[in-house]
Amino acid sequence: MGRGGRSAGGRLALAGIASCALAGLLTPERALAQSPATASPAPAAPAAPAPPPTLTADPARGKAISYTCLGCHGIDGYKNAYPNYSVPKLEGQNPAYIAAALHGYRDGDRSHLTMHDQASTLSDQDIVDIAAFFAGTPLKPTGKPEGTVPKAAVLCTTCHGQDGVAIAPIYPSLAGQHEDYLVRAIEEYQKGGRKNPIMKGFAASLTDADIDAIARYFSALTPSLHTESRPYTRFSAQ
Repeated sequence: MGRGGRSAGGRLALAGIASCALAGLLTPERALAQSPATASPAPAAPAAPAPPPTLTADPARGKAISYTCLGCHGIDGYKNAYPNYSVPKLEGQNPAYIAAALHGYRDGDRSHLTMHDQASTLSDQDIVDIAAFFAGTPLKPTGKPEGTVPKAAVLCTTCHGQDGVAIAPIYPSLAGQHEDYLVRAIEEYQKGGRKNPIMKGFAASLTDADIDAIARYFSALTPSLHTESRPYTRFSAQ
């Protein structure tokens, strides 16, 4: 072979030696480093938070710790001093609603200084116990209106019932509630004293005549809410 052939053969030999040398330099660790990266597994989704424990109501304990509550809610015809309106009847109410109301006063979603002061000292367990005591046996719905439902109250009945008994435990029953208290409650939703976006939106469009018609209708319904009795005091009507 000529020089060209020997030179080409030499170059091929050198290339082969270089390839072997490089192959020897590729340790397993370097080989892995040069291999294509594999996708890392997606991180696991965080565990959902545990639901809050369900509290079991103890009405007997609720009675024992509600002596200050009975100072207003245990006297028939008792009125809030200023502004002047009747303290609401609670016996026959839904306990879930009473508990929600107490949470509202405690958390500042409802504006009433005395109620806020009282509720701010209560634990969640205290609240469900007191609610169970005052509610007693909730009113049973009849599903039938008494007379003609005023036009202004038709929308109210979708939650509070045609007979004034709420369709769900979280809503308040209104049957037989004090008329002036119902007026006050609606006005507080209008003015922001009670922070409930649904009720605020509904109450915003009501005129004074509408509010009076709604309160008059529901306050006259039976079976009615009652004031929790205080037979052991001279102020009780029983």
